[in-house]
Amino acid sequence: MSTAERLDLLGRCDAELRSRYLAAMARTAAAVTVVTTDGLAGRFGQTVSAATSVCADPPTLLVCLYRDTAAAAAVAANGCFAVNVLGPPQRALADTFAGRGAVGERYVFGEGWRTLRTGAPVRADVPAAFDCTLLHELAVGTHAVLVGAVRAAEANDVDGLTYRDRGYGRHVPEPCA
Repeated sequence: MSTAERLDLLGRCDAELRSRYLAAMARTAAAVTVVTTDGLAGRFGQTVSAATSVCADPPTLLVCLYRDTAAAAAVAANGCFAVNVLGPPQRALADTFAGRGAVGERYVFGEGWRTLRTGAPVRADVPAAFDCTLLHELAVGTHAVLVGAVRAAEANDVDGLTYRDRGYGRHVPEPCA
Protein backbone atom coordinates (compact mmCIF):
# COMPACT_ATOMS: atom_id res chain seq x y z
CA MET A 1 0.00 0.00 0.00
CA SER A 2 1.41 3.41 -0.97
CA THR A 3 1.72 6.34 1.43
CA ALA A 4 -1.09 8.12 -0.45
CA GLU A 5 -3.36 5.08 -0.07
CA ARG A 6 -2.55 4.84 3.65
CA LEU A 7 -3.28 8.54 4.18
CA ASP A 8 -6.52 8.19 2.20
CA LEU A 9 -7.74 5.77 4.89
CA LEU A 10 -7.91 8.77 7.25
CA GLY A 11 -10.87 10.07 5.31
CA ARG A 12 -12.79 6.81 5.76
CA CYS A 13 -13.33 6.97 9.53
CA ASP A 14 -16.90 6.15 10.55
CA ALA A 15 -18.71 8.01 13.32
CA GLU A 16 -18.54 5.12 15.80
CA LEU A 17 -14.77 4.71 15.42
CA ARG A 18 -14.28 8.47 15.76
CA SER A 19 -16.34 8.52 18.95
CA ARG A 20 -14.42 5.58 20.46
CA TYR A 21 -11.11 7.14 19.44
CA LEU A 22 -11.97 10.42 21.17
CA ALA A 23 -13.12 8.59 24.31
CA ALA A 24 -9.90 6.57 24.41
CA MET A 25 -7.72 9.64 23.81
CA ALA A 26 -9.51 11.47 26.64
CA ARG A 27 -8.21 8.74 28.98
CA THR A 28 -4.64 9.37 27.83
CA ALA A 29 -2.72 11.94 29.87
CA ALA A 30 -0.63 14.39 27.88
CA ALA A 31 1.66 17.27 28.72
CA VAL A 32 0.12 20.68 28.14
CA THR A 33 2.29 22.84 25.90
CA VAL A 34 2.11 26.16 24.11
CA VAL A 35 3.81 26.13 20.72
CA THR A 36 4.98 29.60 19.71
CA THR A 37 6.65 31.23 16.72
CA ASP A 38 7.88 34.65 15.69
CA GLY A 39 9.29 36.09 12.48
CA LEU A 40 8.19 37.87 9.32
CA ALA A 41 4.86 35.97 9.34
CA GLY A 42 4.08 37.22 12.85
CA ARG A 43 4.14 36.17 16.49
CA PHE A 44 1.65 33.46 17.38
CA GLY A 45 1.03 30.71 19.90
CA GLN A 46 -1.30 27.73 20.23
CA THR A 47 -1.97 25.30 23.08
CA VAL A 48 -1.32 21.70 22.07
CA SER A 49 -1.15 18.36 23.83
CA ALA A 50 0.55 16.57 20.93
CA ALA A 51 4.24 17.25 21.44
CA THR A 52 6.85 14.54 21.85
CA SER A 53 10.49 13.65 21.44
CA VAL A 54 11.51 12.04 18.16
CA CYS A 55 15.13 11.33 19.10
CA ALA A 56 18.03 12.63 21.16
CA ASP A 57 20.73 12.23 18.51
CA PRO A 58 20.22 14.75 17.06
CA PRO A 59 17.71 16.37 19.45
CA THR A 60 14.42 16.45 17.53
CA LEU A 61 10.79 17.13 18.49
CA LEU A 62 7.43 16.50 16.85
CA VAL A 63 4.33 18.66 17.40
CA CYS A 64 0.86 18.62 15.85
CA LEU A 65 -1.04 21.86 15.21
CA TYR A 66 -4.52 22.28 13.82
CA ARG A 67 -3.78 23.26 10.20
CA ASP A 68 -6.43 25.97 9.77
CA THR A 69 -4.93 28.39 12.31
CA ALA A 70 -2.77 31.47 11.98
CA ALA A 71 -0.24 29.82 14.30
CA ALA A 72 0.27 26.82 12.01
CA ALA A 73 0.67 29.04 8.96
CA ALA A 74 3.12 31.29 10.81
CA VAL A 75 5.27 28.36 12.00
CA ALA A 76 5.56 27.14 8.40
CA ALA A 77 6.41 30.62 7.12
CA ASN A 78 8.76 31.58 9.98
CA GLY A 79 10.57 28.23 9.90
CA CYS A 80 10.85 28.04 13.68
CA PHE A 81 8.85 27.20 16.77
CA ALA A 82 9.27 26.80 20.50
CA VAL A 83 7.55 24.25 22.71
CA ASN A 84 6.77 25.60 26.18
CA VAL A 85 5.83 22.74 28.54
CA LEU A 86 3.45 24.30 31.05
CA GLY A 87 3.16 23.84 34.80
CA PRO A 88 0.09 24.15 37.07
CA PRO A 89 0.54 27.94 37.49
CA GLN A 90 0.10 28.36 33.71
CA ARG A 91 -3.47 26.99 33.43
CA ALA A 92 -4.78 30.42 32.42
CA LEU A 93 -2.04 30.68 29.81
CA ALA A 94 -3.07 27.29 28.39
CA ASP A 95 -6.68 28.49 28.18
CA THR A 96 -5.68 31.77 26.53
CA PHE A 97 -3.63 30.09 23.81
CA ALA A 98 -6.39 27.52 23.30
CA GLY A 99 -8.73 30.36 22.40
CA ARG A 100 -10.70 30.22 25.66
CA GLY A 101 -9.56 33.69 26.80
CA ALA A 102 -11.14 37.04 26.03
CA VAL A 103 -11.55 37.90 22.37
CA GLY A 104 -8.23 39.01 20.93
CA GLU A 105 -6.13 37.58 23.78
CA ARG A 106 -5.05 34.40 22.03
CA TYR A 107 -1.88 35.87 20.59
CA VAL A 108 -1.04 38.38 23.31
CA PHE A 109 2.39 37.86 24.83
CA GLY A 110 2.66 39.75 28.10
CA GLU A 111 5.46 39.75 30.64
CA GLY A 112 7.52 36.62 31.16
CA TRP A 113 8.31 35.88 27.50
CA ARG A 114 11.81 35.94 26.03
CA THR A 115 13.73 34.24 23.22
CA LEU A 116 16.57 31.74 23.01
CA ARG A 117 18.06 31.08 19.53
CA THR A 118 15.37 31.19 16.83
CA GLY A 119 13.33 34.15 18.04
CA ALA A 120 10.29 32.05 18.99
CA PRO A 121 8.89 33.13 22.39
CA VAL A 122 9.72 30.99 25.44
CA ARG A 123 8.94 31.34 29.14
CA ALA A 124 11.47 31.03 31.95
CA ASP A 125 8.90 29.82 34.53
CA VAL A 126 7.90 26.55 32.83
CA PRO A 127 9.13 23.00 33.50
CA ALA A 128 10.80 22.84 30.08
CA ALA A 129 11.22 24.83 26.88
CA PHE A 130 12.55 23.72 23.50
CA ASP A 131 13.53 26.15 20.74
CA CYS A 132 13.40 24.54 17.28
CA THR A 133 14.08 25.10 13.61
CA LEU A 134 11.40 23.55 11.40
CA LEU A 135 12.74 20.51 9.50
CA HIS A 136 9.62 18.87 8.06
CA GLU A 137 5.90 19.50 7.77
CA LEU A 138 3.33 16.87 6.88
CA ALA A 139 -0.41 17.39 6.48
CA VAL A 140 -2.37 14.57 8.13
CA GLY A 141 -6.12 14.98 8.33
CA THR A 142 -6.94 18.26 10.06
CA HIS A 143 -3.44 18.75 11.46
CA ALA A 144 0.06 19.75 10.47
CA VAL A 145 2.68 17.38 11.86
CA LEU A 146 5.82 19.45 12.42
CA VAL A 147 9.28 18.06 13.07
CA GLY A 148 11.83 20.44 14.52
CA ALA A 149 15.56 20.36 15.17
CA VAL A 150 16.12 21.50 18.76
CA ARG A 151 18.48 24.48 18.85
CA ALA A 152 18.16 25.21 22.59
CA ALA A 153 16.53 23.48 25.56
CA GLU A 154 15.93 24.44 29.18
CA ALA A 155 14.60 22.52 32.17
CA ASN A 156 13.37 23.81 35.53
CA ASP A 157 12.57 21.95 38.73
CA VAL A 158 8.81 22.57 38.65
CA ASP A 159 5.84 20.22 38.19
CA GLY A 160 4.24 19.68 34.80
CA LEU A 161 0.63 20.33 33.84
CA THR A 162 -1.25 17.43 32.25
CA TYR A 163 -4.50 17.15 30.32
CA ARG A 164 -6.74 14.10 30.80
CA ASP A 165 -10.50 13.55 30.70
CA ARG A 166 -10.89 17.04 29.20
CA GLY A 167 -9.40 18.69 32.28
CA TYR A 168 -6.08 19.79 33.75
CA GLY A 169 -4.11 17.81 36.30
CA ARG A 170 -0.71 17.73 37.88
CA HIS A 171 1.91 15.08 37.37
CA VAL A 172 3.52 14.03 40.62
CA PRO A 173 5.99 11.14 40.28
CA GLU A 174 5.59 8.24 42.67
CA PRO A 175 8.71 6.85 44.34
CA CYS A 176 10.00 3.64 42.76
CA ALA A 177 9.62 0.60 45.00
